[in-house]
Amino acid sequence: MKRRSAVLGLALAIPLVLGAAVVTSHPSATTVAAKGPLAQNTDQSVTARLVYGLLSNSRYAYRAQPLDEALSKEIFKKYFDLLDGNKMYFTADEVAGFESQRAGFDAAFRNGDMKVPFAIFEAYRKHARERVAFQRSLLTQDIFKFDGNDRFEYDREKAAWADKAALDTLWKQSVRNDWLRLKLAGKQPDDIRKTLDKRYTTTLKSIDELDSEDVFQLAMNAYANATDPHTDYFNPRAAERFNQQMSLSLQGIGAQLQKQDDVVVVRELVPGGPAAISKLLRPGDRIVSVGQGGSGAMEDVIGWRIDDVVEKIRGTKGTRVRLGVVPASAPVDSKPHVIALTRDVVKLTEDAAKGEVINLPAANGAPARKIGVIKLPSFYEDFSARRSGNDYASASRDIKRLLDGFKAQNVDGVVLDLRNNGGGSLGEAVRITGLFVDTGPVVQIRQSGGRVEVDGDDEAGVAWSGPLAVLVNRGSASASEIFAGAIQDYGRGLIIGETTFGKGTVQNLVDLDRFPSARKTQFGQVKMTIAQFFRPSGSSTQNKGVEPDIHFPVTVDASSFGESMYDNALPWSSIPAAPHLQYGVFAPILPQLDASHESRIKSDLEYQWLLQDLAEFKALKAKHYLSLNEGERRAERDKSEAKVKQRQAERKRLGLPLDPLADDSTDDGLAGNERDIAKEAAREKLAENRPDPLLRESAAILSDAMGLLAHDSRLASQVLPQSGNAVTWVR
Repeated sequence: MKRRSAVLGLALAIPLVLGAAVVTSHPSATTVAAKGPLAQNTDQSVTARLVYGLLSNSRYAYRAQPLDEALSKEIFKKYFDLLDGNKMYFTADEVAGFESQRAGFDAAFRNGDMKVPFAIFEAYRKHARERVAFQRSLLTQDIFKFDGNDRFEYDREKAAWADKAALDTLWKQSVRNDWLRLKLAGKQPDDIRKTLDKRYTTTLKSIDELDSEDVFQLAMNAYANATDPHTDYFNPRAAERFNQQMSLSLQGIGAQLQKQDDVVVVRELVPGGPAAISKLLRPGDRIVSVGQGGSGAMEDVIGWRIDDVVEKIRGTKGTRVRLGVVPASAPVDSKPHVIALTRDVVKLTEDAAKGEVINLPAANGAPARKIGVIKLPSFYEDFSARRSGNDYASASRDIKRLLDGFKAQNVDGVVLDLRNNGGGSLGEAVRITGLFVDTGPVVQIRQSGGRVEVDGDDEAGVAWSGPLAVLVNRGSASASEIFAGAIQDYGRGLIIGETTFGKGTVQNLVDLDRFPSARKTQFGQVKMTIAQFFRPSGSSTQNKGVEPDIHFPVTVDASSFGESMYDNALPWSSIPAAPHLQYGVFAPILPQLDASHESRIKSDLEYQWLLQDLAEFKALKAKHYLSLNEGERRAERDKSEAKVKQRQAERKRLGLPLDPLADDSTDDGLAGNERDIAKEAAREKLAENRPDPLLRESAAILSDAMGLLAHDSRLASQVLPQSGNAVTWVR
């Protein structure tokens, strides 16, 4: 069976967000100097032709799309979606006017001539400047009375392109909504005006920071996404970030940074990294200058793009970097003190697999049980370190270590939590499956030419032979679906949750620098679809996903999320099954498990509160607007705050785990980067400890299955046939 280093991932690309307030301006900033028009460079022209050769003129792509009139039309649409997805900048007449230039998209990517996409971006940037000026002008007008029936239509993704008058109204209501949020948070008019003026100026500054590499990547992704939903172009910087995400490591000082007030601020320190070990840097500190080595000149980095600052700070293991730092407690214009750090390989352990144990008390005649839980955020693997024979990050190795720990603690069962796990390494999906099943096929892979290969586990034995459940949701995709589908086909464990995303395709990273003779990284990478995968049973997860054995309530709106929502997604299909063992057949006990689940959740307060919140969320989402009536909004806020307080009081009365964010639920009206960065990071950490009724219920369902099989030997022999059974569920 062939082992691969392919990438299976959902939304692993680093998106370019346009129009979002990703930085904040200096408090005194009132104007933003406009940049001249951006233009492509020679490297980008070469890159465009290379990408065209891969996506439209090769047999490497699983479903190569000829760059014809139909694809040009789709690229045009996606480019406008990426630039102005909420249809707030361009008018209907302008979009129609650009239609005459759409034919130029063919040449843009075939010949490397990107004049048309760059011209469209310049029109977008012009409108952004106009809209920011319009927003700021509204702040001085008498439009902030909130006693009528006005509303802010915030979701325009499916709306038609509007005319200028309609857009003026939309932007006016947007400003009024921003004002109302701050007013409800207790801010006074002068403070509100100052906060919003700064916010809108910041929005424009973030757009004016974009350079030709950003615009080029945006245009190339319009092309890539038009050929396939999961094909992406990464410029060199984005490619580096993607590879760091997969490897869970980087070389630098180990600090997460964020831009605020034109200054890069330390958000948090990576445990075990040089910055954390040194104790010289703290969350909230401002980095105002950077110097290389022991004597390199200190460069002032105030006002720089954050990725430019990061590039100065990162570097090869063993090298030195000096930072000019202003503490969070001091004014930003204070004299900085200089600290020196030695760069090292930093392990991003926060994104690695984590384990915990849920203790289930004895109930209804069932004994107390310990259920080990493994939370896996992605199927990560450091491909480069593995190939070179060095120590490397690996999801399968981390899970094996956690399973060994569970066995030492004598846990009774294991739940693998794959919620919102968008995928990762194909090889890791196969290896992790092999920790729970003996040798056999895990996934079947059909290449573009139709040839099918079987990839599976060749190592005899398992790391965990006991009861197993896999928790999934709509955000579980790709490699998660390979694992969950194989576990279900083998009858090795229960699949619990909701139908998964439905991504059944394989992507590979193609380094564009390998084609021309290049002495430096300059062309980037393409993550492109090269194959389709199928379960051992022969069924594809494409479009349909993996159906759970025990369904939880839908946690997201499946009608607007998932593979089936892409208009150019591959259809579902199937191929012949690959012979494999059948450890169990859970169908006979599913009705009893469902009945026990439904009975238990009726008295589970956290679960019932979750159902209430989901219903309220879906109702709000269906409206697509917010009321601009102050009395109505205030009543909604008061009701929400009262609900949070009542629930926390009930938790205290019943001795339940408390919600660590219950005392911090009021909307302060601020954007994320306007708040105290260190406190926001700490708040996110606290959120990880919020009550999780779905996870606890998954453990309870697994315990129910163990109890049913332990008390009925006939049922156990039916569910777990002895032939070929190398696992033990009856514990």
